[in-house]
Amino acid sequence: MSKPIIFGEIEGIKEGYQFEKRNEMLPTSFHRNLQAGIDGNGKEGSSAIVLSGGYEDDIDEGDEIIYTGAGGNDPNTKKQIKDQTWETSGNAGLLTSMDQGLPVRVIRGFNHKSQFSPSKGYVYAGLYSVIDAWQEIGKSGFKICRFRLKYSGNNYNHKTQEQSEIQFIKLNKKRKETVVLRIIRDTKIALEIKKLYNFKCQVCQISIPTKLGHYAEGAHIKPLGMPHDGDDDKNNILCLCPNHHIMLDKGSFSIQDDFQLIGAENGKLTMHPEHKLNISNLQYHRKTYGHN
Repeated sequence: MSKPIIFGEIEGIKEGYQFEKRNEMLPTSFHRNLQAGIDGNGKEGSSAIVLSGGYEDDIDEGDEIIYTGAGGNDPNTKKQIKDQTWETSGNAGLLTSMDQGLPVRVIRGFNHKSQFSPSKGYVYAGLYSVIDAWQEIGKSGFKICRFRLKYSGNNYNHKTQEQSEIQFIKLNKKRKETVVLRIIRDTKIALEIKKLYNFKCQVCQISIPTKLGHYAEGAHIKPLGMPHDGDDDKNNILCLCPNHHIMLDKGSFSIQDDFQLIGAENGKLTMHPEHKLNISNLQYHRKTYGHN
């Protein structure tokens, strides 16, 4: 594949777009592989998947998808004949997308057994976030890699988070673990900041190890959207662990102009020489959360 991998929406292809054949996805890099269901690799991440009925363990509830990774199928019978591994390129790519908050385009094919699938061709189902990954024994008796994907696009006709969460719990009665739902889908700018700090929190210096790398979150000092209207800019983004991201968002601590921490945290914010913050955003955060 000579074409570069592209994450997120692709111009001219909106959610609900219908492809007659898979090769129509190739010119725009919408999905760059004619055969494999996952487009991506462990280094860059996976940008798209095709649901085409290739794995019997897939579960599709619309906003919630439990997706079976790649590998282990006999090319002739399409039956599972050996264990799947995290090292398979597509599986490794989905892990990277989960770690880095990269969006995944989901395409449903006519062979995919779901009420949401088209009767012919392939339909673009929108952007999803990979929010969980684990291994289990599949219906064929072999180990499979499983990914939980949650709709994170902008189509408000989809189910609410609460509806999807209830559906997921019903689907997973056999899994005796608590499910915590937090979708973190970062922009390219936030990802650049995380890479600048090697995914280490600027407050506690903790880098959370994952199956393939490390995890951190891009946190906006002045929040995006109404009523704050903060910018999605490097000068407004920090690299934080999930705990300190929540604490910043809740105003548990704030940051002085000299990067000293105040409130529930003390010490000093770690700053890379190439990372310049907008001091007015720090001042806004202190004023908003009562740290002046």
